[in-house]
Formats: sequence, structure tokens, C-alpha cells
Amino acid sequence: MPVDVDVVRTVEMPTRLIHGPGALGHLRQALGELGVARPLLVTDPGVAAAGIAERALQQLDETIVFGDVRPNPDIEVVDRGAELYRAEGCDGLVGLGGGSSMDTAKSIGVVVAQGGSIVDYEYGSTPVSRRIPPLVAVPTTAGTGSEVTLWAVITDHDRKIKFNVGGTPLIGPHVALIDPELMLGLPPAVTAATGMDALSHAIECYTCDYHQPFSDAVALQAIELVRDWLRRAVEDGSDLEARKHMAHAATLGGMAYGTESAGAAHAMSQSAGGVHDCPHGALTARVLGPVCEYNAPADPERYARIAQGLGVATGGLAPLDAALAGVEALDSLTDEVGIPTMEELGFSEDEIPMLARIAFEDPQTIGNPRKVAISDYEEIYRNAFSRGKR
Repeated sequence: MPVDVDVVRTVEMPTRLIHGPGALGHLRQALGELGVARPLLVTDPGVAAAGIAERALQQLDETIVFGDVRPNPDIEVVDRGAELYRAEGCDGLVGLGGGSSMDTAKSIGVVVAQGGSIVDYEYGSTPVSRRIPPLVAVPTTAGTGSEVTLWAVITDHDRKIKFNVGGTPLIGPHVALIDPELMLGLPPAVTAATGMDALSHAIECYTCDYHQPFSDAVALQAIELVRDWLRRAVEDGSDLEARKHMAHAATLGGMAYGTESAGAAHAMSQSAGGVHDCPHGALTARVLGPVCEYNAPADPERYARIAQGLGVATGGLAPLDAALAGVEALDSLTDEVGIPTMEELGFSEDEIPMLARIAFEDPQTIGNPRKVAISDYEEIYRNAFSRGKR
């Protein structure tokens, strides 16, 4: 789908990137340059158990630790973190962990800066109008790209949904320390799910209605990096070269996101992730192939370019045939790295009507390159349930 030539778009990247093995060693300096003397370290029990939080704390003096982040962070944990920030007189944030920790840190920053509860800042409600306190994001997985995205995703258990916060550079981290050494030894399942999440960002941002040349460039690079390095990272958790390139893929995928939405795969995984507590990356990966298959007729040339990025020999193929060959390659990669089936992720086919409805209501539906109705979502979900059967 061609971009409207009359539309003016913007690109803003508020985050300074410090990357490479050993980047964590720059944490003290980064905080000092931001004027932070008493940060709130936002992390999760797994990162603490792996000794990574202690490595960060060794560089810091007056630090308050909020280590209660859980997967798919919810309203309660964000608001409790903001309360601790204020009570302890903190003046900045460190988000250390996967996307959940970094999204929690961003969201704590929103509540600290603007008051109230994080639910008040659901996208479409009260806008984020103030810059969050200085935030250094330190990813320990290669997937969400939350170290550079301008969004946070928070779970509302009462409504059984996830909602977006942000869509503005005001929520972006000030500094990202991207250290692949922190990702060494991640289990294969986590490596696969987060790596496929990075790929999903790249593919959906390359094809969504809001794509532009600057996001196209980083999205295509991310696709090629995942193609070349994800399998290696899954097979050998100690492969530092693979970890480095996957870390770059995740950040590039996050940079492709911008201030707008992605598409149907994220609408499906984000909404369904509020129904069952499962890994976001794995769920997105499982619906990504069916979504691409549905979308390909709307922009076959663009999906054919994705196929090339995935390593498909497209010479002599018509654009749509090349695009569909790319879907096959995507499905093969999904299965090769061991992404669970929909049933293994906790879903049943009886839930398809409900899942389709909430996906249709998710704001990321708007960015999809092909118009999608509830009945279309039902068909895509049926295809997703049929994928990966073992």
C-alpha cells in the first residue's frame, strides 16, 4: 500500500544508544550525566536471581530497588512503583530487564510526572504531556525494543485487556545501555520468543499504513539480522556474536515502531495477552504468519521484499507468489525455534469469537495494511490454531 505523498510525518529518537559488550559498565556515568543521584532500579526477580541487578548496583550509591515487576505488568505494580519513587525521594529511573521491566519503568515515570494512576494515561484518554524523569533502560533480552520505543503496554485485569501508554517521545528512555553480555545464557524458549517479537515489530512496521523510508530502513535491517542470527542464539545461549546481532535487531525493531501503531498481529497478541498470561513474543510469533498471509494481497511487493529479507529466492516469482513464499519461510522459522502452539499458550478454539472481537477493538487494528473485520480476525485465528501442530 503506497504512502500518501501529501502526508507530513515526523521521526524523533529521544534515546542515546550505548551499545556493545560491557555497556553496563557505563551506567554510573550515564546517570551522572543525567543528573541522577538517587535512582529507582526497576527490575524483576529473575534478573535479580541471575545476579544482573547486583552487577548494576555495584556501580551505584544511593539506589532504591523495586524488584516486583512481573510478566505483562499491570496497573497495580506500576502505581505501587510510583508510590515508592515518591516516598524515597528518587530523582531518576533505571529499567533493568526485559520489556516488562522497561515498560514498568516508563509507566512509573509517567505517573510520577503527571500524577494519578497509570490507567488514566491509556492511549486515547489523558495524553502524556510531561517528560518522564531521567530513565536509563538496560535490556536483558533481545526482543521488545522497549529501550527505544515510545510506548509502554500495561495489563488491566478487570477488563482483561492490555492498553498502550505513550505514543510520544516524552515517554522514551533518555539512554539505552545495550549490552549483549547480559543476554548470555538466556533459555532457548525466551531467546526464541523475544527474537520473534523483534521480527514481528520489523515486519509489521514495514507494512503498516504509517511506514516511511526511515522506519523502512531499520525494519529491513532487523529482518535480515533475525534471519541470520536467531537460530544461532537459540541453539547456543553462550554465542556472544549471535547475542550482539540479536540485540541490534531488537533495538532496530523498536526504532521502526515510531509514534504510531503496527498492525493486526500486534492487535491480536496485545488483546489476547490480557486474556491469558503468556509470553507476548511467542503469542505474536504464532499469529504473525497468518496475518502476513491475510495481508499479502494488499501490498504484495512489500511482502515480497520481506521474503527477500528472510532469505527466500524470489527471482522469477510474481510479487504475490514471492510474498506467500515469504510467509512459508516465516512459518518455518517460527516452528524451527520452537514457538509453542496456540493451545500450548493456553488458548482454545472456543475462544476465537471473543479473541476476534477484542482484537478488532484494539487500536493497532487501524494501522493494518488491509482492512480487517471481526470475521476476518476469526479466520486469521483459525489459521493460527492450525499452525505448528505437533
